[in-house]
Parts: sequence; C-alpha cells; structure tokens
Amino acid sequence: MMKSTRRNFLKAATITSVGFLVAEGNAQEESNSPNEKLGVANIGIGGKGGSDADNAAKFGNVIAICDVDKQRLEAKGKGEAYLKAKQYVDFREMLEKHEKEIDIVTISTPDHMHAAATLMAMRMKKSVYTQKPLTRTIYEARKLAQVAQETGVCTQMGNQGTALKTSRTAIAQLKAGVIGKTQEVFVWSNRPVWAQAPNRRMTLERFEKEAREKLDSAQTAKAVADKKADIARHLERLDWKLWIGTAKYREFWPGIYHSFQWRGWWDFGSGALGDMACHQVTVPFAACGLKDPTWVRAKTTGHDFDSYPASSIIEFEFPANEERGKIPFWWYDRKGNRPPQDVFAPYGIEKPADSGVLIIGDKGAFYSSDDYCGKYELRAKGGEKIDPIPDLKVDYAEEKGNFDTDNMYELFRAVKANDPKICHSNFIDRAGPLTETILLGNLAVWAASEGGADGAMGEWGEKIEWDAKNLVVTNLSSLKTPGVADLIKPVYSEGYRLD
Repeated sequence: MMKSTRRNFLKAATITSVGFLVAEGNAQEESNSPNEKLGVANIGIGGKGGSDADNAAKFGNVIAICDVDKQRLEAKGKGEAYLKAKQYVDFREMLEKHEKEIDIVTISTPDHMHAAATLMAMRMKKSVYTQKPLTRTIYEARKLAQVAQETGVCTQMGNQGTALKTSRTAIAQLKAGVIGKTQEVFVWSNRPVWAQAPNRRMTLERFEKEAREKLDSAQTAKAVADKKADIARHLERLDWKLWIGTAKYREFWPGIYHSFQWRGWWDFGSGALGDMACHQVTVPFAACGLKDPTWVRAKTTGHDFDSYPASSIIEFEFPANEERGKIPFWWYDRKGNRPPQDVFAPYGIEKPADSGVLIIGDKGAFYSSDDYCGKYELRAKGGEKIDPIPDLKVDYAEEKGNFDTDNMYELFRAVKANDPKICHSNFIDRAGPLTETILLGNLAVWAASEGGADGAMGEWGEKIEWDAKNLVVTNLSSLKTPGVADLIKPVYSEGYRLD
C-alpha cells in the first residue's frame, strides 16, 4: 500500500484524467504539469547515471541530485531539468531531507554502493531504479529482493535490453520451444575495456619507493611533492570518504578508481562479468531457467585478490527443471576470448561477433551478436534458418524513444499503477535472482587466482559447490583458497546499513 497520499492522488488522477489505462496496456502521454509528476531523486549522475537521471527527468519532477564529485554535480545542476533540484554529496542526507517529496530514486553509483543506497530508499517506501549489476555481492542481491517484497515498492534494474521488443520476443520464442530443449548456453564479451590486472594498487609510499629506484633524492622529493599536489587538486572536487562508502578505506590515487576504473577492483566493482552479464544473460536466464546453479569453476589470466584478472572463462552447472535437463553455461571475457569455433560451425556461424550469445537446443540454435539481444538468428544444424513460432503473445514495453528510456518509463508506469509486476526487471522475479546467478561466477574467479605464463590462461581453479537456497558454499571447508565466503556477504563500514 502506498505511504504517500500524494502518490495515491497521482495514481487516481493519472488513470482518470491522463488516460493511463494499464489494464489495456494503452498509456497516453504524461501531463506536463509538475504537480502531476512523480518526485525523483538521482544518486550518481555521471556516466550512465547521467542518462538515467535524464530519462527519469522526462517523466518525473527532479527534486534533488546527489554525487560525490562536486564538479560533476554542479555541471548537472545547470541542466534545465535540474535547475530547481537541491544538490547533495551524501545520499543519506538527501533522502532524509526530502523523504516526503520523493517517489522514485535512481541509483547509478559504483557497484559497491548500489545496495546501501537502494536499501535506504526502499525502506523509506521509495520505488527504485538501480543500475546493473544490481549489487556487488550475492547476499546484497538476495536482500534487495527481500526488502522489495516486504515494502511492496516498485523496482527496476538498469539492464535496459529487457525493454527491447527483440529480447522479449526471443524469450517467448525460446520458452515456446523454437529450438527445442536447451542443451548448452554460451555467452562471451569483449569487456573489460578498463584496466584490471594484478599489482595495480598505488600509494604514496609505493610511488616514493619506485621514484627512489629511478631518481636522485632531489628529483624524488619533487616528484612526491608534485604528486601530493595533484592528489589534493582531485580531492578538492571529490569527497573520497563518501566515494569509499561501505568499503574498507584505501588511499585515493588519480586515474585508477574514480571515475570508471573502479570496475576492475574487487572492493568496488564486479569485473567484466558483473558489468555485462546482466545485459547479455537476460534472455537465456529468463528463457532457459538459469537460476540456482549447483556449482561453478573458472580459469583466469591471474589476479592478486585486489584487482580482477585481465580475462577469464567460467563454467556454471544448472540442475534439470521441468523444461530441460541439467545443462552447462559458459562465460568468456576479453576481446578475442570466446567459445571454440567448433561450437559455432554446426550452425553455419563462420565469424562470431566479439560479444554474443549462443543457446543450443536439441532442434537448433539461437545466436545473437548484440550485447542486449537486440538482434538474433534462429538456425538449424547446417545453418538453415528456423522460422519463428507464429502468434505468440508478448508483453512489450511502451515506446518512449529508445530501449533505455522505455525501461525507465516502465518503472513510472508501475508506480502510478501501484503494480510492481509491470517492471520486467523487478528485483523479486528477475533482477535479484539474475544478479545472484551472475555473481556466483566471481566466487569461482576468486578461487582461480593462478594464471598461466606471460599472461596466458591458467588451469581450472577450485570448484565452488553451491547451495543457492541458503547462499552457502557447501565445500568451503575443503577449499584451499582463502576468503571465498567473504565475497558472499559484505561487512559495511560504520554509517551504512545492510541488515
């Protein structure tokens, strides 16, 4: 039940006067009157957060914006949609001060801050749009789904390909059996396009030590002084303590964390798998039942338990369900690292894309060369085209410009209709379970820290046997790799709430 009477009024007004007929799936255009728009707050307004904020501003009234980068915050505040929005560097202060005005919160921060911000907003009965991956850890994903269930708020993850007609059609076709029963799934990505490899952390102590090995004492002193001044300049605009947020503290260093490079660090991001799998795996997850894997293992180019490896291959096993038998799912990351050609050859795929999805069934294969399954082919062995099954009922997103905008608008539709199920990537049914599945792969990557010589792929690391219901590694006591269980549930720094 909605907490705010203003929101109840908006729902009633929209249905009766704006013509928002959810039952028929036929919504007319939003009113331009600010009094009839939902109140929006944005947490993280750089990079993808910038477009998420802009998309939300098309349908809502922006009350406040938040970013730990003050320069970025001030620049965004000059935009027409944000001129009246209050500006904050701490999302906790923003939510507390504007609790009565906010209906929807967008969260587009580094991965390690997704859950803390999203949980606070949901516990205040705010509906949320949180970027993918939903969280950095498996427990956080489970927790977000639980709180969404308890509060009844509307939720949507920012895997915008979910709103594409092609991806929804693909899910319907695959579930209807267009290629038969699923036998195997392959997904490969050209990411990372940011730095991730061992021995990358830099501190002033390390910088000075390395400088002394190359320079005389006077040159070293100057280099250190210049670097301190450079760091101070960065920290004039960046609140580093708030950027660190829930994570264990470390020194700021220009260019390796903020901005964007955080993806390659275990404490802040979730690597190439976390970045792209919530996009690429959406169709196979929904169509093939890639939920609750029983074990996972990986091989990598090596890592130091601080920065992710440059490349990895991960194998998951999923138990049989009502639609198919037990199947493997394979993930490959780094440009050029993809399944062997003999996987593609039977279906006439001679030059696979740098990123893609291949689902093999007992009647043929589904092949997409697009990160979001925005295009795909159905092929039989030999390469012949398979005709789609006609007249399938598909619930499409309403078109509001592009799939990114459509995905955001679906949340606004859900809030006004007070129906969380309108959102296809809601936390309970899809985003939470999908994120749990994906992030299990990083436990296997953690347990495969040994790479091969000269940056080559190493041997298979330790297998992680998984009890999905209880979020437990069942063979933990026999693992030689330390810290595996610590990746399941984080410990937040003081001032942030998980449970």
